[in-house]
Amino acid sequence: MRTAIYPGSFDPLTNGHLDVLERAARLFDRVIVAIARSESKNPLFTLEERFALMKPAIAPIKNAKADIFDGLLVEYAAKQKARAIVRGLRAVSDFEFEFQMALMNRKLSENIETIFMMPREAYTFLSSRIVKEIARLGGDVSPFVPPHVGLALRKKLAL
Repeated sequence: MRTAIYPGSFDPLTNGHLDVLERAARLFDRVIVAIARSESKNPLFTLEERFALMKPAIAPIKNAKADIFDGLLVEYAAKQKARAIVRGLRAVSDFEFEFQMALMNRKLSENIETIFMMPREAYTFLSSRIVKEIARLGGDVSPFVPPHVGLALRKKLAL
């Protein structure tokens, strides 16, 4: 079984994340959406909330499952018997950081490849940070996130 890990903080999950996941799910037998603790990023949603928001969003993708991880990604991938890490690239600005991470992961484990995937053009500008900023300012995030995520954002920000 070809397994891939799609890691991220997913704070919050966006339609761009889902687009990359759907593409990865066509290429792999199993894709694990690995939600990282990411406390250094000061997440808006707790780890448990991000996990709870992820589950219904990925339910229609039969070969995808959500999980939580902490620690080195390559160690988590090895435990899951994954052969690939999927990373989304929106723009050239993402590439330098992602390339550096891919090289470090390869140094840590030569058995796990990093696959870069581009989302649809409609999502190339989209990031969780931008979605949170729009929501904080009272803007409509419905085109950018699943409906239940938009509702959770409104509740969290008391809008």
